[in-house]
Amino acid sequence: MIKIYNTLSQEKEVFKSLEKNKLSMYVCGPTVYNYIHIGNARPIITFDVVRRYFEYIGYEVNFVSNFTDVDDKIIKAANEEAISTKELSDKYIAEFYKDYDALGCQRASSNPRVSDYIQEIIDFISKLISEDYAYEVKGDVYFRTRKKEDYGKLSKQSIDDLISGARIEASELKEDPLDFALWKAAKDGEVSWLSPWGQGRPGWHIECSVMAKESLGVTIDIHAGGQDLTFPHHENEIAQSECHNQATFANYWMHNGFINIDGTKMSKSLGNFTLVKDILTQVDPMVLRLFMLSVHYRTPINFSAESIELAKTNYAKLVIAYQNLNFRLSNEMPIPSMDNEVAEKVNTNLETLEKEMNDDFNTANVLSAWYELVKISNIYTEKDEVNKETLELIKAAFGVYSKILGISLEVKEEIKGDYARIEGLIAQREDARKNRDFTLADKIRDDLKAEGIILEDTKQGVRWKKE
Repeated sequence: MIKIYNTLSQEKEVFKSLEKNKLSMYVCGPTVYNYIHIGNARPIITFDVVRRYFEYIGYEVNFVSNFTDVDDKIIKAANEEAISTKELSDKYIAEFYKDYDALGCQRASSNPRVSDYIQEIIDFISKLISEDYAYEVKGDVYFRTRKKEDYGKLSKQSIDDLISGARIEASELKEDPLDFALWKAAKDGEVSWLSPWGQGRPGWHIECSVMAKESLGVTIDIHAGGQDLTFPHHENEIAQSECHNQATFANYWMHNGFINIDGTKMSKSLGNFTLVKDILTQVDPMVLRLFMLSVHYRTPINFSAESIELAKTNYAKLVIAYQNLNFRLSNEMPIPSMDNEVAEKVNTNLETLEKEMNDDFNTANVLSAWYELVKISNIYTEKDEVNKETLELIKAAFGVYSKILGISLEVKEEIKGDYARIEGLIAQREDARKNRDFTLADKIRDDLKAEGIILEDTKQGVRWKKE
């Protein structure tokens, strides 16, 4: 039984899908005018894990995440680069996939692009106008917010409070300050499409409503995104979708918390945002992924040199424990029977994993459980005599964690060099010991220890681990 914190009710609710063992999930994707930054990476990783867990427990997941390729920022960036908006969007969608794949995320079932749904958007808006939920003024079309009586239900704001903080731009001819644009009349030189209201392009909020409906239906199981999208984007999606469809838009709303940079909220105005592609030149993608999952998804997370170093250390513990498992599996194992005590600990550990994932996907506690599994593994693999089936059971448990969290324990090409160097020094030490050059052997051990590498002499050979 999975419990999800629903932003709409502000409570954890028992999850029940619209169709048995099927899940429809829509996650708001990036506006493709630049490379993705670390703030974009959090929802990408968070909701990839949610999807992975549903698949692990047997759901067929239809996971849709859009690309916004029609937007003011895209028009501005395309003009600056002297290319078309399509060329700009194509460029940054390709770059998005590079980062997305590197972070270990599963490709979405589909990635709809706004520009492919213009006619559907026009039809959607036309129906809202015909039913008096929207109106046209000089080529612009606005949604009548007051027509949705429960407007503000997601962000828990009243119409009156919202109106007091709203304002009308000089170029706008709204009936009400809180009305929002569904369609914008084209300005000179802008990309545009012909509509019943003249040349123009969609507003931001209408895009996701239409793509969600066309991809998943009028009501979906889960709609997700960053906390910053709760208002106005998701609030406006609910309003226009439910007025158009006369049905609940999404049954569960999930939002991940913000990212702070060295204790300060990430903001482009402060210049403290970091591109994922730049981080990945310095940090293993799996380390970044582990860092993102080390805090519950609804809690703010602080990105700093110290937090990344901790994630590196924890990732190394996982990798080395996994390597030691494989090391012992490659050697003779004289014990014929399963170690029932270890098997019980492993099974209890996996129960903890499911318990924590079922409780609103608490990956922080899941990682803690994985580190406990590392202890179980290390204690067993350090024994002189071990059993093959017991080792395989432990390895299979590592595989479950890896599959759900999307954290690969295979040593990447870019860090194989360091591992090869350590193995080479260990081989030199073994040769020195055989030649009774204990001074050199001790120096190699001490030099590695200074790097935080501890050598362990066993009957099966020399193993190493990081402190």
